[in-house]
Amino acid sequence: MFPPKDITKRDYISLNIQESATSVRGTSRSLWRQWNQLSRFQRNILYFIVGTIILIIFYLLPGDSKSGILDESDYNNIEVVQDTLKYEKAIEDIVVDNVNQDHKDGGEVIEEPEFQPEINQADDDQIGEPPQPKPNTLKFNGPQNSRQKAVVAAFKHSWNGYKEFAWGHDTVKPISRKYHEWFGLGLTIVDSLDTMYIMGLNSEFLEAKAWVDKSLVFTLNKDVNLFEVTIRVLGGLLSAYHLSGDKIFLNKATQLGDRLMPAFSTSSGVPYSDVNLGTNAAHGPKWGPDSSTSEVTSIQLEFRDLSRSTGEPKYEEAVAKVSEHVHQLEKYDGLVPIFINANTGQFREFATITLGARGDSYYEYLLKQWLQTGKTINYLRDDYLLGISGTQKHLVKRTASNKYLFIAELVGATKEVKPKMDHLTCYLGGTLALGVHHGLSSEHMDLANELVKTCYQTYAIHPTFLAPEITYFNIQNVKDEKPMDMYVKIHDAHNLLRPEFIESLFYMWYFTGNKTFQDWGWQIFQAFENYTKVEKGYTSIGNVRNVLHTRQQDMTESFWFAETLKYLYLLFDDTRQLIDLDKWIFNSEGHPLPIYES
Repeated sequence: MFPPKDITKRDYISLNIQESATSVRGTSRSLWRQWNQLSRFQRNILYFIVGTIILIIFYLLPGDSKSGILDESDYNNIEVVQDTLKYEKAIEDIVVDNVNQDHKDGGEVIEEPEFQPEINQADDDQIGEPPQPKPNTLKFNGPQNSRQKAVVAAFKHSWNGYKEFAWGHDTVKPISRKYHEWFGLGLTIVDSLDTMYIMGLNSEFLEAKAWVDKSLVFTLNKDVNLFEVTIRVLGGLLSAYHLSGDKIFLNKATQLGDRLMPAFSTSSGVPYSDVNLGTNAAHGPKWGPDSSTSEVTSIQLEFRDLSRSTGEPKYEEAVAKVSEHVHQLEKYDGLVPIFINANTGQFREFATITLGARGDSYYEYLLKQWLQTGKTINYLRDDYLLGISGTQKHLVKRTASNKYLFIAELVGATKEVKPKMDHLTCYLGGTLALGVHHGLSSEHMDLANELVKTCYQTYAIHPTFLAPEITYFNIQNVKDEKPMDMYVKIHDAHNLLRPEFIESLFYMWYFTGNKTFQDWGWQIFQAFENYTKVEKGYTSIGNVRNVLHTRQQDMTESFWFAETLKYLYLLFDDTRQLIDLDKWIFNSEGHPLPIYES
């Protein structure tokens, strides 16, 4: 134990600093006397040495150590940085608010935010970059009537099923609740971008854009079809860019365009049908030596637009060479066989002539290329007119009973008439109306009206009110009998949710204002609701002839989102002003692209 401490006592420490202070002052005076004894020359040398050492130390400091030193321009930039931070915060708030909204809120459309900054808008006038046209950005206000709201609800029902079971994959199988992979490019997402934008589905659009930005890549070691990827993915990206102005889509389109270019490395310039995006190797189809004529002649709108959007001419040059080559080939009164060899550049002899599968969009893109280039490439218009003239001369036929007009096929060396018409051919009515609107023969409108009526009958004669993939027509009179005008073979009775007739109804409504076309479209939409809708989306069916046995096929093609629902939505636009067809042209997958002056 320690003894108790006497608190009356204090401990002190005594320091004597007088001597130390005196010593310091003496030393200082001594140094000052020595400095004064130096000559001016010696002092200047010392000044120089000390200054040099200070400069060396300053420049050897790390960059971060100097970041706190601001010149006048830095002070001026403080306000700019603060404004940028506010701008980025506004973008973040919009994205978070939209993404967090409920996708399943009874079909209501997400309202467009009041503040919409232009995201990812790079300076087009940077030194070293070619001048690029500004995108023709549009804004849409969502559905304006009950029919449009019903179509938006159908889109969201399909989209939610895709998002839940197939997100990032090509297509959804809504019955088995799985996905189907074709090219591994998220086809449904890219194909749906402009549809969502036009419908005002901002939350879904932003979510899809984020996937495109972060997850869409073109390096997979897998063969893809040049035509399908061009119209769906390249066309979808370019359309989203032009409508929204967001360069994320143009950057992705450029990456894809570069990956597709090896397909054109043929001696004839006619592209191969398939290209491997990962290895840059291109080749013809595995099933034969030839490419489909419609496929090699229906990629021009997209590649030309890519050149016009980027200022890089190589894309347009490649596809223009194809069009010019096909223009020089011998045709049958303007009609072309459905196969062409990429190596020789020649049509397959005696191949079928049709405006259906493998032939259809050749004629469509002749007209639309002419319009896209401001009506300046006249051989495109002339080839289109020759094709329609040849169609009227050789392919237009009528049924024996009610004289329904349809577009037949020519088969073999003798060009025998085959009285069948693909549902794909029903695009032609709208294309004809588009040409008439732009100054071509008014007689084409008569053909358009009659063809549209026949296509409507291919729906109306079936109990499901849905059209089959292929319809056959009776053209022979039978004594004492009145044959059916149309019939369907069992293997052709499926419906894939195709858009071609809806597309033509949209054009006919747009140019005439005849509400009959809207009503026909509504009947077909109701049929989709009644016979193709399932719990997690909409599915193709195998049999349109029996309401009790439709044979649901468990597949939703991406064109259901890209075309069928988009054209229905536009068809039900009572103003006919959502898309100005004097300024925009739709590609073969329903993606709007701008019309240029030349």
